[in-house]
Amino acid sequence: MDSGVRSAVEQALGAKIQQSSPLGGGDINDAFRVQLTDGRSVFVKQNLSAPRTMFPREARGLAFIDEAKALRVPEVLAVSSEEDDGPAFLALAYLVSGRRQRGFDEALGRGLAELHRYGAPSFGLDYSNFIGSLSQRNHPWTTWHEFYQHERLQPLLDRALAQGLADSGLAQKFDKLYAKLPDLCGPPEPPARLHGDLWGGNLHVDEDGAPVLIDPAVYGGHREVDLAMMRLFGGFGADVFSAYREAYPLASGHADRVPLYQLYPLMVHVNLFGPGYRGGVERALSRYI
Repeated sequence: MDSGVRSAVEQALGAKIQQSSPLGGGDINDAFRVQLTDGRSVFVKQNLSAPRTMFPREARGLAFIDEAKALRVPEVLAVSSEEDDGPAFLALAYLVSGRRQRGFDEALGRGLAELHRYGAPSFGLDYSNFIGSLSQRNHPWTTWHEFYQHERLQPLLDRALAQGLADSGLAQKFDKLYAKLPDLCGPPEPPARLHGDLWGGNLHVDEDGAPVLIDPAVYGGHREVDLAMMRLFGGFGADVFSAYREAYPLASGHADRVPLYQLYPLMVHVNLFGPGYRGGVERALSRYI
């Protein structure tokens, strides 16, 4: 752990670090399990090159989910400031991993339905945040299809074009999609409270075997976005989706919209990991144009 982060964590938590052990699994940040002299176990993320807003916005995202009291999220103990030039870090209560309890999938499905149903003030959010290491713009829009085009798909297409990861041919296909978006996005629904980056790696099992959501990229959006991403990379059983639909039935045609809402995470991957994901983008687009 960086010495500056160590000092900042100790000051913020009011206790000395007795032991610090690195944890694997993250591609963007360095993570540590920290034992404090007062007996607390703490999970600490650091990133010496992160934007000043990254960890504070993640902390706000955890609070945004926690407001619904639908599914557990890690408790935020301390976070670096957006204003000062100290080291960037996020300190969370350490979550002991357990085995999935009986009914885990059903509890996750019902909890996610409750989170979505809790709602959000608008399509968007009153601050920008991040998905992975990418900036995620959240300017509010009145309609979902406008938000999805202008705040999700087009910014990532622009970024990919600037980096040579997309070309004019792909841009033309997105233009054709945009012309159909008002009809493709399905029946109007109120803004749902989204996790925003709900793949299997952002689901934790706590010491009681219950689901915990971590690493959010929150905003108010269409609830089918979370569900589509859950299907993109696997890791979620059929009982999760069955329990969700029972608790909060989906609008007609939802299955046909899965590739539409997988376009956003696929474009995230194009920008983060390169053109190997472009084929998935092309296949999704081909369903609608």
